[in-house]
Amino acid sequence: MRLSSLADYAVVMMSAAARHCGVSGRLNATVIAGETGLPLPTVQKLVSKLSAAGLIESTRGTGGGFRLARPPVSITLADIVEAIEGPIAVTTCVDAAAHDCAVEGNCRVRPHMGHVNGAVRGALAGVSLATLSAGVAA
Repeated sequence: MRLSSLADYAVVMMSAAARHCGVSGRLNATVIAGETGLPLPTVQKLVSKLSAAGLIESTRGTGGGFRLARPPVSITLADIVEAIEGPIAVTTCVDAAAHDCAVEGNCRVRPHMGHVNGAVRGALAGVSLATLSAGVAA
């Protein structure tokens, strides 16, 4: 299982924003792009997606910018990933609308995949943005 580049970049961007939390009022995309090395158009796209998900508050225009909508300790890795990727799922077979599996009618694993997806989401939800932005773990 691997995150998309956009989800990975969102984690990098949110970690940088969390490090600025309390230091300055609002950040702008140019500052975050410069600090993280992410392309400015990518940061702008992420600001839009993360704002729509309620993880950051964004203001356009002079004096605008963005800031975290909640303290870093209350934003999780799962929140960030879901803002970019949608619901966390190892397989799509637990989605009632998905019927693209060749063995769906005979599958004995499908009833258990909800539990697997929940475990993966739980692991990601156990990592806060505060932890991610704190630096390298020992």
